[in-house]
Amino acid sequence: MRWNGQRVGEEDAAALPGMERLEGLVRSVTTPEFAGMTFHEVAARSALNHVPGSSAMPFDWTVNPYRGCSHACVYCFARGTHTYLDLDAGRDFDSQVIVKVNIAEVLQRELTRSTWGREHVALGTNTDPYQRAEGRYRLMPGVIDALAGSGTPFSVLTKGTLLRRDLPLLRAARAEVPVSIAMSIAIFDDELQKAIEPGTPSAQARLDTVRAATEAGFRVTVFLMPILPHLTDSIPALDDALRRIRAAGAVRVVYGALHLRPGVKPWFMGWLRRAHPELVSSYLGLFPGASATAPKAYRQWLARRVRPLLRAHGLDGRDEEEPVRARPVSRAAAAAAVRTTGPLAAATAVRLF
Repeated sequence: MRWNGQRVGEEDAAALPGMERLEGLVRSVTTPEFAGMTFHEVAARSALNHVPGSSAMPFDWTVNPYRGCSHACVYCFARGTHTYLDLDAGRDFDSQVIVKVNIAEVLQRELTRSTWGREHVALGTNTDPYQRAEGRYRLMPGVIDALAGSGTPFSVLTKGTLLRRDLPLLRAARAEVPVSIAMSIAIFDDELQKAIEPGTPSAQARLDTVRAATEAGFRVTVFLMPILPHLTDSIPALDDALRRIRAAGAVRVVYGALHLRPGVKPWFMGWLRRAHPELVSSYLGLFPGASATAPKAYRQWLARRVRPLLRAHGLDGRDEEEPVRARPVSRAAAAAAVRTTGPLAAATAVRLF
């Protein structure tokens, strides 16, 4: 791996923040509790990540306590980022997890700078902050405290039921700053979920977490994505998913079709050949060559299926492709929208500053 090949004291501008120098690697840990996994503990030099201006994301700042993810979702868009560390986007992404053990302290320092404008920070936009490793490292309580204590609004997107551990802390933070919660649940068929998301909690366990967050006073959004062609895009499957989401207390759904970005496509197609060889030719037709997105015609067809079901189940909803940067607004207007609806909902109308 890249950091093992560095000379002491030599900088590598392409390395993970905190690992530009050999001293950034604190230790590598294996434990029977996490069989087959290695945690590389690093001392990060930065915590706040600025989102490029060209991005379509409705926020400018993120914090990622981990790189790599034990959820092992075959379709995960973040797989390609592991190659920056000279790790592969397949098995290494699932089993070689980078842990920024000092993330809370670094974040606290960055948030106290006079230049920090208390802009919205998104958690869970790359790899999951509540993946299994969080049960061991407990990084999120410090992150939440730092954000709330500095007056910084934030949102959490996760597949992890460990979120329930921090609901009291998140409720306390919400008394200081706007806080929103979203749960990602793509697959509601237990057998398929275990095959394609082997490290994730079941859909029902995540729905129970949605219910717990709702009972804690949060208006929870569910990310129903990716929707998988020929596997989860039938009307009965979509109807069942939205019925269960509504029953759990969620108020909003963001949905979207599968993306196969560079680094992800070979891993996903390898899984498809093993698990559903009858679908390979269809997927090659939907994602030809280097194409990362399903054809526009398929995405429009999917929207025509989902929208009536959203209305039938009384759910607010948005296609992930609907524009979120409609027009510039003042910071005050953006903050008011966040206070009223939460940042994930406000993003449909305003650009969060």
